[in-house]
Amino acid sequence: MMTHQAVPFDDLDRKIVAALVANARTSFTEIGAAIGLSASAVKRRVDRMRETDVITGFTTTVRPAALGWRTEAYVEVYCDSAAPPRRLAEVVRNYPEIIAAMTVTGGADALLHVMATDVEHFEEVLERIRAEPFVRQTISYMVLSHLLTGSAEAGAAPPATATQ
Repeated sequence: MMTHQAVPFDDLDRKIVAALVANARTSFTEIGAAIGLSASAVKRRVDRMRETDVITGFTTTVRPAALGWRTEAYVEVYCDSAAPPRRLAEVVRNYPEIIAAMTVTGGADALLHVMATDVEHFEEVLERIRAEPFVRQTISYMVLSHLLTGSAEAGAAPPATATQ
């Protein structure tokens, strides 16, 4: 198990992180102008936060429907002998259709958020998951509609944060 030591993290760091979370393509110059630092000072802080694993990477958010992935489901996975989370993580990385995966409390060992082009594609993914040697059972829940249409799970862009 990894232990994380506390690293210096002040209000300016919080503002930098908030700006990058809102839009990872925001330039250091833009961030600096908004929070009262030079671009080079912002870069030094971002570099430090990357080195200390405060910032673990940058990503692109894609609306799944834009890729033609309109079928969505959550899959509970029940494993033999409680497969370790590390092994589950190795397996789910092999499925581009799995857009989120987590270990959970309760009866299931893991919960997978799956996107597919259609029900047939979802069924193929589900069969591949079920074929994994440690998977004993799955229970699937197809998403019919999103009640919170502004959520990331519904394909919404993250909300922009106001700069001060």
